[in-house]
Amino acid sequence: MSLGVFAQSQPLTLGVELELQIVNSDDYDLAPVSADLLRLMEKRSIPGDVKPEITSSMIELSTGVCAGFGQVVSELGQIRDALVDCAETLDVMLCGGGTHPFQHWTRRRIFETPRFHELSSLYGYLSKQFTVFGQHVHIGCPSADEALVLLHGMSRFIPHLIALAASSPFVQGEDTGFDSARLNSVFAFPLSGRAPFVQTWSDFEVFFNKMTRTGVVSGMKDFYWDIRPKPEFGTIEVRVLDTPLTIEKAASLAGFIQCLGQWLTREKPFKLSEDDYLPYTFNRFQACRFGLDGTFVDPETGEHRVLRDDLSRVLSRLDSHAGDLHAEGALQYLRREINGLGNDAAWLRQVEDEQHLLPEMVRRAAMRWHGR
Repeated sequence: MSLGVFAQSQPLTLGVELELQIVNSDDYDLAPVSADLLRLMEKRSIPGDVKPEITSSMIELSTGVCAGFGQVVSELGQIRDALVDCAETLDVMLCGGGTHPFQHWTRRRIFETPRFHELSSLYGYLSKQFTVFGQHVHIGCPSADEALVLLHGMSRFIPHLIALAASSPFVQGEDTGFDSARLNSVFAFPLSGRAPFVQTWSDFEVFFNKMTRTGVVSGMKDFYWDIRPKPEFGTIEVRVLDTPLTIEKAASLAGFIQCLGQWLTREKPFKLSEDDYLPYTFNRFQACRFGLDGTFVDPETGEHRVLRDDLSRVLSRLDSHAGDLHAEGALQYLRREINGLGNDAAWLRQVEDEQHLLPEMVRRAAMRWHGR
C-alpha cells in the first residue's frame, strides 16, 4: 500500500480529538450507550464531529481545522454543550480522565464496526483493556519533510506533555502510583513507541514500504507511535496526552503544542540527532510515573532536571510565540497548574483523599467536564 501524497495544510493549524468516558448518573460506572448517544448527536449541528471508539462506553469528539487556541476553545465548547445535552437525555454523563478509576475491562463491549472487530480478533483482551481515553492534537505542516523534522523536534518534549496532561492515576479501583497509567495500556501494543529517525519523506516511504511488505502493517493507523505523521491531513499527530478533565485544559495543551511548533520551526533551537532518543524511554517513564515531579534527562547535555522546572523554562521561551499566536491564555492556564496543585492526576488524588469514594470522584470529574 502506498502512503500517497502528503496533503497541503496551513502551517501550525490545529485539530483536537478527545476520547471521553460515558458514565451512569447513579453509580458512575461506564455506560455502554455510545450508539444511542451518536444517534442523538446526528440531529445536532456542531463545528466538528463525533464518532464511536473501540468499546461502547467511549466516544470521540473532534474539532475542525482551527487557526489557534481561541478557536479550539470555541469549538470544543460547542461540541461539549451538544454532547452534554444529549447525554442528559439518556440519563448519563460525560467525563474526562485517561482511565475510568474502577471499571472492569471484562465487562466492556466492542463497538459494532468491522475495523473494531478486526482489532479485537488481532489483539484479544488488549482490545477491551484499551478502554482508555486520550487527547490527540494535529498540527499542520507545509510539507512532508518539514513534518518529519517537526515530529523529531517535538519528540524531545514528549515527557513534558505526558506530565502536563496526566489524568489516569487509578485503574480497577486501585491507585497505580502512576500519574498516567493509561499509557501503560498503549505501550502494550507492538507498534507503539517512537517513530523511526528519518528526516525526509522519501526515506520514510522506504521504511513504510518495508513494513507493509512484511504484512505487519497496512496503513498509518497501524502505528501507535507517540507522534505519527498523518499524510492525508498534512499534519503530525501528538498522541501521548491523557484526556483532560476540562475543555479549557484540552485547549491549553493544544495551544502549548502550537507554540512549541512555531518555536521549533522558526528558531530551530536544537540540532536533530538519533542520539536525542537515547534517554527517550527513561524520560517517558519518569513522566508517566511521577508526572511533573519526574526527572528529565536533557538529551544534549545529559543534565538531569525536574520536569516541573524544565517546563517553566520552556514556557518562558514560548511567551513571544504565544503573543504571535494569541495563545497567552493557554500558557497562563498551564503555569497556574504547574505553580499550584499540579496536573489532573493530582486533582483526582486530592478528591479521593478527601472522599475515600471513587464513584464520588467520578461524579465530581464529570461535573467539571460538564462545565459546572
